[in-house]
Amino acid sequence: MKKKGQSNQGAPAGGSGNTATRAENQAVLNISNNLEQTLGNIKRELGSSPDLKIRKFQIGSAEPVWVAAVFMDGLINAVAVDEFVMGALFDNSADAAEEMPREPQERLQLILDRALELGEIAVKDDWNDMMLSLLSGNTIILLDGCSKAIEGGTKGGEWRTVAEPSSQIVIRGPKDSFVESIITNIALIRRRIKSPTLWTEFMKIGTVTNTDVALLYMKGRAEDKVVDLVRMRLKKINIEAVLESSYIEQLIQDKLFTPFPTVYNTERPDVAAANLLEGRVVLIVDGTPFVLVVPTVLAQFLQSTDDYTQRFDSATLMRLVRYMSLIILLLGPSVYIALTTFHYEMVPTPMLISLLAQRENVPFPAAIEAMIMEAAFEILREAGTRMPRAVGQTVSIVGALILGTAVVEAGIITPVMVIVVALTGIASFAIPSYNLAVAGRIIRFGFLVAASMFGFYGITLGLIVLIAHINSLESFGTPYLAPLSPFSIRGQKDTLARLPMFTIDLSPEKLGNMNNDNKSGNDQGTSDSGKDGRTGA
Repeated sequence: MKKKGQSNQGAPAGGSGNTATRAENQAVLNISNNLEQTLGNIKRELGSSPDLKIRKFQIGSAEPVWVAAVFMDGLINAVAVDEFVMGALFDNSADAAEEMPREPQERLQLILDRALELGEIAVKDDWNDMMLSLLSGNTIILLDGCSKAIEGGTKGGEWRTVAEPSSQIVIRGPKDSFVESIITNIALIRRRIKSPTLWTEFMKIGTVTNTDVALLYMKGRAEDKVVDLVRMRLKKINIEAVLESSYIEQLIQDKLFTPFPTVYNTERPDVAAANLLEGRVVLIVDGTPFVLVVPTVLAQFLQSTDDYTQRFDSATLMRLVRYMSLIILLLGPSVYIALTTFHYEMVPTPMLISLLAQRENVPFPAAIEAMIMEAAFEILREAGTRMPRAVGQTVSIVGALILGTAVVEAGIITPVMVIVVALTGIASFAIPSYNLAVAGRIIRFGFLVAASMFGFYGITLGLIVLIAHINSLESFGTPYLAPLSPFSIRGQKDTLARLPMFTIDLSPEKLGNMNNDNKSGNDQGTSDSGKDGRTGA
């Protein structure tokens, strides 16, 4: 057997070009039966990238045939390429055929049957499919005289190892989290659900990035109309790049103009597995550790894994604390403004005297005080988030203490306002879902304006509008306020309270009863976001 090294240096690409030009080039290129021509086209297509590796050698002794193995350095499993591709071709080809067949198809079949030792092998006859496979980390094997290519499954490279979740921390429960590899993430779920009814579908989204997206559901538990709706919305997406699961989330959500999240995301495999068992659909996007769960309801954003690893009584207490925290987050400053500005008679006389004494030298009304402190608190929160983790929390806490002391001593803000804003900020941290906490922080400013203009009448009007808006929301055909509206007795076992574990059933009827049959129009993809939210370019 004769082996020959081959450089991967080729002609320089003619400028950077653009996506349209690349697409036009791809449309006219084909896998040639001339090996050198095909290799030259690959080099030109990739601009002679230094991470493109090409290894040429001959197999067969009587009538040797030139073969090339093409792969992208950094995207492949080096051990698999060295041992099961290169080594196998050298060793097994000589044993399999001293004389290579004359027909190209027979040569290809010989290598497929007796030379390669990979578990995943496929034949590619389309240029675009071959290039996509190459850029996905597979090894492409080309034979001189053959217009088809062999794809060897050698995906690999460096990935972050499975580690403890960074955002969804629990006291008791699994300590693993999703990573950036879609295959690893699917495996983390399958280790928890060892059932043949766990079905997986793959699709590629992004005309440039060709990002892998996996759709997971439990056959027989997930409703077919929900799965079909999710699949349809994914296929409607027309976008160049998908770099994070939030891209998908924003394009498949039911309503665009709402602060409330209608798609749940998690980095915990146990949470994803539990949602699958409840009949929901999980979407895993390659390159991100956050998976999406649909459909979802408001109560889901106030639940935590700790609710199911602790006793039901303590879990119920903690859940009620979270609901109370949400109310404080929404209404805390606005109630204080309404009391001190419009409704003095509702404040006890000793407290009223103390409040008026504090406000004696303060130049701003209560509404302006609240706006200043809320804005300052949001700035500190954002600064703490963007700074390194080691100093971020320290900056937030120390900054809040120093700022609060300074504004009180300067006579700009009353001490009670500092307490109210601090309590509101702490309440936002008690909400398990970051997305829901952000929604509460946004809505809080609306209640501030309403309370500063009309007092409790403004707050009441705001609550009516808020409840009506939430009640109008749906997530893939499921009412957002379910199982409270429409009311379901069975659903109350795990909503405001968490009853003992033996009373909780994860059968698909739990989710199915939430669906509002009177609103089947959205099940057919006719929601308002279908026109502006799911098919954005």
